Amino acid sequence: MNCFMGIDIGTSGCKALVFDESGQQLSESSRSYEIISKKNGWAELDTSEVISKCFEVIRESASNTEEGIIAALGISSQGEAFTMIDEIGNPLCNAFVSSDIRSNELIKPWTERFGEEKLYRITGHTPHPMFSLFKLLWVKENMPEIWKKAFRILCFEDLLQYRLGIKNPSMGWPLAGRTMLFDVIKHSWNDEILNNLGLDKKKLSEPLKSGKSAGFVREDIAKQLNLGDKTLIVTGGHDQTCSALGAGVTSTGTAAYSSGTVECITSAFNNPVFTDELHKNNLCTYDFTLPGMYSTVAFSLTGGNLLKWYMDQFGAAEAELAANINSDPYEMLLNQMPDEPSELLVLPYFTPSGTPYFDVSVKGAIMGMDLSVKRGEILKALLEGVAFEIKLNLDILKRSGYEIKELRLIGGGTKSEKLVRLKTDVIGTPITILDIREAGCMGAALLAKAAFSGIDPRKIAEDWIRPVARIEPKDTDYYNIKFESYKKLYPALKELNL
Repeated sequence: MNCFMGIDIGTSGCKALVFDESGQQLSESSRSYEIISKKNGWAELDTSEVISKCFEVIRESASNTEEGIIAALGISSQGEAFTMIDEIGNPLCNAFVSSDIRSNELIKPWTERFGEEKLYRITGHTPHPMFSLFKLLWVKENMPEIWKKAFRILCFEDLLQYRLGIKNPSMGWPLAGRTMLFDVIKHSWNDEILNNLGLDKKKLSEPLKSGKSAGFVREDIAKQLNLGDKTLIVTGGHDQTCSALGAGVTSTGTAAYSSGTVECITSAFNNPVFTDELHKNNLCTYDFTLPGMYSTVAFSLTGGNLLKWYMDQFGAAEAELAANINSDPYEMLLNQMPDEPSELLVLPYFTPSGTPYFDVSVKGAIMGMDLSVKRGEILKALLEGVAFEIKLNLDILKRSGYEIKELRLIGGGTKSEKLVRLKTDVIGTPITILDIREAGCMGAALLAKAAFSGIDPRKIAEDWIRPVARIEPKDTDYYNIKFESYKKLYPALKELNL
């Protein structure tokens, strides 16, 4: 029996899952690692540790597969992060991950010189310190010796391929798009951007469509990892697009809603979209994991961080009780929320904002407090604020002609019925819950099977992905009225310059 592995390399850990021909999960392995923050605004990963743990999860997941062989594996990778390696493959520095904003001061002068509109039309993205282009610019200016020594510059997808024995690795188009070095229409590295950066194209991997063969795991490495003699490596790409495919997003009008530390909406279009509305609101356009389709990503960086913050600051009693009775402290807190909507209004920017504002200095706010307010209402208002932020982004997409009529929920936010109900009501869009634990791995494995078998990935998605429940929104009139106030909150507080 042929089996298929999906590997997901995230910012906090990596996972490997194995599926059989019908999409049934056979094994799973995961490892975590810590973000290194040497200075405020810096965020790095130890590249050697990440790759070592990727090897561990591959070996463990393959070893736990009782029957069959791993015919092919696909790789889903966090975006933007890169590692500079020398001629023998040793890392020259840590990987700079998405949340690293040290290059912020370099963006304006470089972009003004190159042309902001031109940059958007080529790459489909607006400038932000998360993107590889500006991180590389910082390395060039602040670590010149490393810049000169760099033999290759690899993101985690192509770096793992390289470590699995592929001398000339490839990178899925969706991941290449997140570097801001890639022409999303011509599907090639952009010479003008590279020349302005002073980067030799030969140092970058070959960009390929998602679901294409990148080569085979080298025989001696395959043996170490308990893989088959001829395990095909297949391009996946950016984790958000792989997760969306793993959630069954195969047509327009449907989007994946990743609910976790970061809240993210990933939708798919039949053609690239470059509207003034998307541009001014920092909503990107880049390749999706399905042939001929494009995607945009809308996100709140605060997301589930807000629930964790509330737990850390105000949930000590619940945490202690939950530990004693072997229960979930978060569910205890969520059960304290009132059934009715909150009368408070929260601007959920307790971290830098995501889309649409890309504001790294903004602060959050809780409005409408008085002495009658109880703890549960504050929590509900915080979570309503995060949901309003998603609604704000969906509203922008709708004004651009791309209405999302169904959200497919994945991630940690699927565990609580109360939280799913809140999200559905605030956003005002039906939410489908899926029988999927790790959508990124599912999407990568799905692409692996498609490449190995020649079957259309849409057909595989139809067979593999199983909806569990569909939640219809309630209280929409109340939240639609409240949303009008929410839209005014950021501009008003921004004007105060707090």
